[in-house]
Amino acid sequence: MFAGGMHRSRAAVGRLSPGYFALVMASGIISDGLHQTGAAILSTLLLVVAAISFVLLVVLNGWRLARFRRYVVLDFFDPERAFGYFTLVAGAGVLGSRLAAGGQTHWALALFVIAIIGWLLLGYGVPWATMLDRGHRSTVRNANGSWFLWVVASQSVAALAAILERELHRGQHLLAVLSVVAWSVGVFLYGAESLLIALREMLYDADFAPSYWVAMGAASITVLAGAELLDAPGTAIIGSVHDVVDGATVMFWALATWLVPMLVVAFCWRHLWQRDSLAYDVNLWSMVFPLGMYAVASMELGRAEGLPWVEQIGQVELWVALAVWTVTFLGMLAHLYRTVLRPADPVTVQS
Repeated sequence: MFAGGMHRSRAAVGRLSPGYFALVMASGIISDGLHQTGAAILSTLLLVVAAISFVLLVVLNGWRLARFRRYVVLDFFDPERAFGYFTLVAGAGVLGSRLAAGGQTHWALALFVIAIIGWLLLGYGVPWATMLDRGHRSTVRNANGSWFLWVVASQSVAALAAILERELHRGQHLLAVLSVVAWSVGVFLYGAESLLIALREMLYDADFAPSYWVAMGAASITVLAGAELLDAPGTAIIGSVHDVVDGATVMFWALATWLVPMLVVAFCWRHLWQRDSLAYDVNLWSMVFPLGMYAVASMELGRAEGLPWVEQIGQVELWVALAVWTVTFLGMLAHLYRTVLRPADPVTVQS
């Protein structure tokens, strides 16, 4: 029985999705929103889930790299899966932002170091590997919503840098530069990837997979990072882009809001009309995170711009995101029990 459990565990690690850090992203951002609304117990619970998940996933990915390096390399060169590696960066950034909000500045700084190194390495490595690999017939054909994770990673770095700029007494100018650069790169990438994915949808069949929700999540985290930039100390570089960030933040919130009904309709079309299975899949976390991010971004924007009705939209959306998180988390636990943790059926010996 023990040997069977170890075999299933090794198999699960071998097929571990690069995008599983979306669990950390979803848990961390909803925890942040609950912290802002005063729901301390729920916020702490989700923070614990996010922190434990981050550590566990780091260990499992290290195991996968050591034991199943071939699978890691194949994922890295696969346009459909490679951008999932950016969830490590975004997970570190979102978790760091939540810890900073709770006064854990040193842990937030450590996660920022992980995020910035990962952002630089993956930001150059993943696009180069996927776009120049001749093993795939067409990079555009394999483009999907997970590509927006590059934007999410960039904006998570920008947001955490802006938060640390307020909290730390040293390195403020460097953090300000990093925040502005990461935010600007994220905005550019959103436009470029939108064109590529729109081209893919026009040339090939649309499937409206859960990963397409990341488009809304990327727009929402651009709003959040912009709001954090506007709230940062008045260094020269932030002052020079203040008006641009202010206007773009409102525009990206409008875009994210416009995307929500379209994504809901696409979800209903896929699962009600096309009767696609609603069984648990890791990609569902790519739907939970945008819901939580849109809620927190709306709350931040409403406070920054003096728009209480926008803040109220975010507060209502936060509880919707928490409900979806709960259902998805329970589905994940059931899936893990069935595929990894459940004891093997005893072998019946015939006399």
